[in-house]
Amino acid sequence: MKRLTTTFLFLVFLARTGFCQQDPVSSQYMFGTMGYNPGYAGISGMICATAMTRQQWVGFKGAPSTTSFAVSAPVKIFHIESGVGLVVKSDNTGFDKDISLAGTYSYLMDVGTGKLGIGIMLGMLNAALSPTWQIPTGDSFVSATDDPLIPDNKESYVAFDASLGGYYKTDKLYAGLSVTHINNPKIKYNKSDGRSVTPYVSRHYYLTGGYNVQLSNPAYEILPSILVFSDGKVLQATLNTLVRYNKKAWGGLSYRAGDSVTGMIGFELFNGIRIGYSYDFPLTDIRKSTTGSHEFMVNYCFDLNLGKSPMRYKSIRFL
Repeated sequence: MKRLTTTFLFLVFLARTGFCQQDPVSSQYMFGTMGYNPGYAGISGMICATAMTRQQWVGFKGAPSTTSFAVSAPVKIFHIESGVGLVVKSDNTGFDKDISLAGTYSYLMDVGTGKLGIGIMLGMLNAALSPTWQIPTGDSFVSATDDPLIPDNKESYVAFDASLGGYYKTDKLYAGLSVTHINNPKIKYNKSDGRSVTPYVSRHYYLTGGYNVQLSNPAYEILPSILVFSDGKVLQATLNTLVRYNKKAWGGLSYRAGDSVTGMIGFELFNGIRIGYSYDFPLTDIRKSTTGSHEFMVNYCFDLNLGKSPMRYKSIRFL
């Protein structure tokens, strides 16, 4: 007998880009590294804060909507060079609303001409569900209550979440490898008849890398990068190339295999704030029901020593 077919399950399938992905998608992944790799915390040597918001598949009812904020800073703990950070995410898909909050710590060390960060991210994931089921007519379909795999109540569940990552950076290149949801957080939903449904968040594996190519004209750089994602069952790659002018303005294209083509632009204001925008044009059949996806990014980094003298002077009264 056929199981219940619902709008929610259809949306969740689509929202994860057709690859069973549970983490939200980001086109400007090079600015949101803290969200999937805790080894990035503090590696720039500056305090950095990044806010991103993404409206996916505009015009498609119940489409994913994601907002995130991350901040990190270099610190010395017991004279150990380290980085700390905070990551907050809100991810809404259909009537599934998830909020996560996590703190990060990274151990920083000099390796060759660059710096390596090995980090851990610990936090909580609040998965809330407020379902409105649409049950097709016919004897071959059952209600949500009768289906043991479908939660039928308004639910909210908090689970512990952990991630690990390593990130290496020099003046010209960077590379990172990380695993999110390493503990496979289990989400327990209770049914009205006393039974429970216990889905889990699968591990996500991320490999990223990029390189700065200086052109003959010193004002221009080409910044190719790649992000490879896998949940252990499928593989997805995003290729990106940006052209940056005078380190103040950039623009380029991305290709997310089997999913979309993305154009992005950005610039840095006089006060150091960086603003970016990207537009995704879908390549799948969903393009018939949407005008595309929009993503905005705001980033600001500043030096810990800003406004402080690099030298110390003793008073001549106490020689």
